[in-house]
Amino acid sequence: MTDNTRYARQIQLPEFGEQGQAALAASHVLVIGLGGLGCPAAQYLVGAGVGQVTLIDRDVVEATNLHRQGLYAEADIGRRKVDAAAERLRAVNADIEIASQHTRLTEAVLKQSVAAADLVLDCTDNFPSRFAINRACLAARTALVSGAAVGLGGQVGVFRNDIAGTACYRCLFDEAGDAAERCEDAGVLGPVVGVIGTLQALEAIRLLAMPGTDTQSHWLHWDAKTRGSRHHALQRDPHCPEHTSQSA
Repeated sequence: MTDNTRYARQIQLPEFGEQGQAALAASHVLVIGLGGLGCPAAQYLVGAGVGQVTLIDRDVVEATNLHRQGLYAEADIGRRKVDAAAERLRAVNADIEIASQHTRLTEAVLKQSVAAADLVLDCTDNFPSRFAINRACLAARTALVSGAAVGLGGQVGVFRNDIAGTACYRCLFDEAGDAAERCEDAGVLGPVVGVIGTLQALEAIRLLAMPGTDTQSHWLHWDAKTRGSRHHALQRDPHCPEHTSQSA
């Protein structure tokens, strides 16, 4: 299907239109992590018509993934996530160029992959990876959409590293702080990561197809217990070591 018939419902939105669809088709998004966040995020990006999507993950599918990672089936257990995900996503939209890397997040991998993308989605589940991704995005001046979910809550951050003077991920979190809980230790409901991953895709589409809607970094907290959310703008930390090192 090479025409825009599949995208008709979003094209008819006045805030989106043909221009928004063309912008998505010309975009390249890097999705790092294909777990509970990366699966829904990648599926919605591919479904929306992002022209090129690159997937990075080093894990294989396990039985414990299936309750929340909707790109995989029982038959995929033991397969590399990037292979199973790419296969499923190509079945959703054959017009999209999908690349995949089954690899660790080394500095070299991040430098090359981030520099090639227009936007990065951090769907990882640990602070070291998030800080490394943030550094690579700052160096390349690439916008970053970061997600996290555990237990009954989650967060989404949009970091406009492509705009001078805005806050980055390191402005919000201290590398010397306590390690974040992981869902394998604290547990998580499948729909919680689904909500956060979907919000990451939404923020990505807003940035790519509706320019000017977000010119500052911002952060959203979502709580499944109360079904409530809190949203606030982020200010750049003048003492952030990442900004200092990038400008040195």
